[in-house]
Amino acid sequence: MEKYNKVAAITIIFWLMKIIATTLGETLGDFLSMTLNLGYTVGIGITLLFFGIVLSIQLYAKKYVPVYFWLVIIATTTLGTEISDFIDRTLHLGYTFGSILLFAGLIAALATWYQKFKSLAVYPIINRNKEVHYWIAILFSNSLGTAFGDFLSDDLGLSYQLGAMITAGIIVVVVLLHYLTSVNEIVLFWIAFIFTRPFGATFGDLLTKPVAKGGLELGTLSASLVSVALMAVLVFISHRQLRTAHSKIE
Repeated sequence: MEKYNKVAAITIIFWLMKIIATTLGETLGDFLSMTLNLGYTVGIGITLLFFGIVLSIQLYAKKYVPVYFWLVIIATTTLGTEISDFIDRTLHLGYTFGSILLFAGLIAALATWYQKFKSLAVYPIINRNKEVHYWIAILFSNSLGTAFGDFLSDDLGLSYQLGAMITAGIIVVVVLLHYLTSVNEIVLFWIAFIFTRPFGATFGDLLTKPVAKGGLELGTLSASLVSVALMAVLVFISHRQLRTAHSKIE
């Protein structure tokens, strides 16, 4: 059954890659909409096309392939950035309402998933229909994480450092709950998955925003290239680990 699994196992390297992917999604989304001045509507169009292409490749793959999987994660984080900014800045609905709206969408996606499969287990996933529900929930959670991260910095006026510390603190609490209590692992997974997004988003803002606003002013392109390089190294490591695991089984 493991042979036909389609998604990454939940390990330390998974969470490290998720954080880097969310940082990349934040900086790349801002690069498209703001640095290139394409706007949020065009940004959504570009990232939606990218998401559709890589998701199709992932869905039609016969087994878990790290580069396919993480390209879809990056696509959801980038598209999530554009969706959040579109809700706030184009529709002028604000990050508070946007967070509530996206949270409702995530709950609906998870409820539909549970109603159909009677479980929200995220590993392993073999059924393609179940995998579609998985990716819909991932897209909502990454969009929600973006909106919440921007809510902390823009609506509450917290510095990027403080916003990153708050979300990192929540992640630490989730880790402690995982190891020290019997709280449901699936619930903890989705909480951690949501809050690694604003952590990555606020860290991305810390890298790219002007010094006057508490950032390091590295620029969206430079920050994106650094994140791409880190992701490439970790994807390579994931492929080697997978190949080693399969050779041991055989």
